[in-house]
Amino acid sequence: MIYPKSLENLIEFYKKLPGIGEKSAERMALATLDLPIEQIEDASTNLLEAKNNLKPCKICGHITDKDICPICSDDDRNKNIICVLEDSKSVFTFEKIGNFKGVYHVLGGLISPTEGIGYEDINLSSLLDRVEKLEHPELILALKSTIEGETTTLFIKKILENKEVIISRLSYGIPMGADIDYMDTITLDKALDDRKQIS
Repeated sequence: MIYPKSLENLIEFYKKLPGIGEKSAERMALATLDLPIEQIEDASTNLLEAKNNLKPCKICGHITDKDICPICSDDDRNKNIICVLEDSKSVFTFEKIGNFKGVYHVLGGLISPTEGIGYEDINLSSLLDRVEKLEHPELILALKSTIEGETTTLFIKKILENKEVIISRLSYGIPMGADIDYMDTITLDKALDDRKQIS
């Protein structure tokens, strides 16, 4: 062991974050030690508050600190157009564009038989419940173009094929395998406008 135990623990914590390797975690840990104790205490409080207060919206599954998120409770939103996304990061990306006036549904994952993730492991049943209560709804499937994304798209299409639901997907201007939350806003806005109905 080359690090003091406390520093090693801090580095191991940062390595748990996505995209953070050994060197980045070391830099972040050492930078953290240079912060005033007040800022570290604030960060600790904010982490605990976020972990304790944020939860899935009871309607769409997006993270919120209320039972119903502000998007679902906004009467100006078109509740008949539901953009289906893998995670909350993608909701934030769409909201930064500011042009989408429908609502969202966060699946919390994608179907992946190789990883043992089935349709019952993601937030699909509540999506079906929402669709049943709407008149001529449209689902915009904004899932990444990977095997898991395509599998989930085909499954949703299959279970809704006898319902009066328009199912569209973002246009293929989005590169194969790209994550929605890494898209620039212009590309994503164009893909949303040019969405294609799934036949």
